[in-house]
Amino acid sequence: MLAAVFNWLDGWLFGDLANGPSPIGTLLRILRYPYALLRDLLRGQINLYAMGLVYATLLSLIPLVAFSFAILKVFGAHRDLEPIIYEFFRPLGDAATDLTARVMQFADNVSTGIVGSVGFALLLWTLIGTIKKVEDGFNFVWRVEQARGIGRRITEYAALLILGPLLLVAFIGLSHVALDSTAAQWARELPLMNRVFAWGIGLSPYLVVTAMFTALYMFVPNTRVAFVPALIGGLTAGILWAAVGKVFTAMVVYTTRLTIVYAGFAIIVAALLWTYLGWLILLVGARLSFYVQNRNHLRLGLVEIRLSAQELEKLALKIMYLVALSHTQGASRWSVQSLADELRMPGIAIAQSVGSLEQAKLIVASDDDILLPARDIGHITLNEIIGVARSQKSGQLPAEGKALPAVDRITEQLEAAWRLTCADQTLRDLVEANA
Repeated sequence: MLAAVFNWLDGWLFGDLANGPSPIGTLLRILRYPYALLRDLLRGQINLYAMGLVYATLLSLIPLVAFSFAILKVFGAHRDLEPIIYEFFRPLGDAATDLTARVMQFADNVSTGIVGSVGFALLLWTLIGTIKKVEDGFNFVWRVEQARGIGRRITEYAALLILGPLLLVAFIGLSHVALDSTAAQWARELPLMNRVFAWGIGLSPYLVVTAMFTALYMFVPNTRVAFVPALIGGLTAGILWAAVGKVFTAMVVYTTRLTIVYAGFAIIVAALLWTYLGWLILLVGARLSFYVQNRNHLRLGLVEIRLSAQELEKLALKIMYLVALSHTQGASRWSVQSLADELRMPGIAIAQSVGSLEQAKLIVASDDDILLPARDIGHITLNEIIGVARSQKSGQLPAEGKALPAVDRITEQLEAAWRLTCADQTLRDLVEANA
């Protein structure tokens, strides 16, 4: 039944009417985004990543605050973390104050050396492992197959752990300075400006959450994320965080059944549930930013891409042709994302083919992800390109084949036929044929 509903919606949202210039077509194109997010949630993979991150959060919350304590103590600003921790627990109602105090106490004990150097190293290792899990979750929703290398991971994670708390506290400090300035005090005496200040202060926690989400969406996935998609995802996640937080707070405050069933464990259950919802919101925002940047994936979603051998050959030739053409003409260079837009193919399919061509040393990627021919295109034969596509691994173990002479003869003849068709043609010949 559910599959039939999604098939019906798919036909409407991606049909001819949705691709037209009419206002209805524009509305249907906008509705593709909530439809794609709901479809992905119901398939369950994003939910599983959110559940896994709940467990990771339990292990890393104290080390994260403790590590931030150790850094901020140097500047005498470690107590500025308390309102941030409280903001995370605020949807739990009256229990938020007690939980915040306990976390701050535990983190203070850790950061002052009570657990010893070995224990602190273990907690730090747990924290790095948690960040890796967060990156894995973001890479999953962004369809990134390759995680950061170990050297880059340590460097970037260390920078995030050190600079993150400093930037956050610096932002809070500058906000306090601005609010306590003479100009701000004078403006508060005006009724209208005083109301604006009160509104801005009430809105500031959500702006901070949105800014944090936007930064995470830009820097955590192991791919280049543009600012606008990250901002749209961060703003949406921030709104969801505020709305779900209000509902959850009302549920905790007015629902007595949770306390009756779980007794003293009610707060723990509520904290686990809120942590799960928080990670789910974060991943949904990341998925939205992915769809904004990769519109070609809206219809495909999380379905695994399986191209036929013929499609792989054709795609490899198209990629090499476009890259070589722009190289010879000095035109705009191609990246995986721009190729996906041009060829109207999902980015992950382009990335897989480009990866195979890179391994075969037919393409190289520059530091800014621009694709270039690995050598003179007059020395790259079409046989090489098609050979790479035909040998591209599917991810499955090859079955052990039994020799059958009749079949082997046919396959050898087919192999010889396509090689003869390409003969000694090079990529330069293909480019010049269209000149």
